[in-house]
Amino acid sequence: MLKIANHPIYKHPLPSGHRFPMEKYDLLPKQLLHEGTCTKENFFEPELPEMTRILAVHDQDYVENLVNISIEKRAARKIGFPLSKELVQRELIIADGTMKGCEYALEHGIAMNIAGGTHHAYTNHGEAFCLLNDQAIAARYLQNKKGLKKILIVDLDVHQGNGTAEIFQHDASVFTFSMHGKNNYPFRKETSDLDIELSDQTEDKEYLEILKQTLPELIEKEKPEFIFFLSGVDILSTDKLGKLGCTINGCMERDRFVLQTCHNLKIPVQVSMGGGYSPDIKTILEAHANTFRIAQKIYF
Repeated sequence: MLKIANHPIYKHPLPSGHRFPMEKYDLLPKQLLHEGTCTKENFFEPELPEMTRILAVHDQDYVENLVNISIEKRAARKIGFPLSKELVQRELIIADGTMKGCEYALEHGIAMNIAGGTHHAYTNHGEAFCLLNDQAIAARYLQNKKGLKKILIVDLDVHQGNGTAEIFQHDASVFTFSMHGKNNYPFRKETSDLDIELSDQTEDKEYLEILKQTLPELIEKEKPEFIFFLSGVDILSTDKLGKLGCTINGCMERDRFVLQTCHNLKIPVQVSMGGGYSPDIKTILEAHANTFRIAQKIYF
């Protein structure tokens, strides 16, 4: 059975007019239930994790300042959300959802998180709506608890996974692959193990050709025991914060190819949703829902 992390805290209240579409975390599971893609049994509620799991990735002073809501104002502004204890609790619970998802993925081949993909969180600071790096935390969890020797992070959000790249920059056991818009945030990129920068308005055909040439070769070379997939839907041409030119169908084919590849090679995969900022919430929901529809079709 497909297991999906979800929690009411994912939909966090924001000031009126805030550009982050927080309502998608409430609407997406409702849509999946309404259309019959999922049942209530597919969802599980993550909890607050052990802090040792967080501190395996993030600097202790940073985490303590987050928990105590005492980080500097400038650092808080970079995060982009009004800082509160509930917001920090939300990020901790998202990270737990991704870690528990890894356990389900090892059992069933795949697991998903309605939220997550917080790839702009660095070892010692957060930025761009990301406080704690859920997939980095879960990768360390797999290494420390399960003894995995090689992990691949496939980050296909329109924005480079700069925090993930920084966290694992000196760690050959976690290979970071980011395919993103060249002229998108962050404007000063970090160095992933493999970065592919795409020109503005890159469309489906070119995008998919590059991905299909790259991913199988990368897996063959690195031989990962586990894959994390960050499936941001901000590659759409309609996205307010992205500069690529992909369609809903192109985004769906991207997800199908990644998940089919993992399935064919019998490599467990955990999927976090990442970004999506199209003006019409229906577009965001449809693109995200496709990821879950495809997972059900391929795996179950």
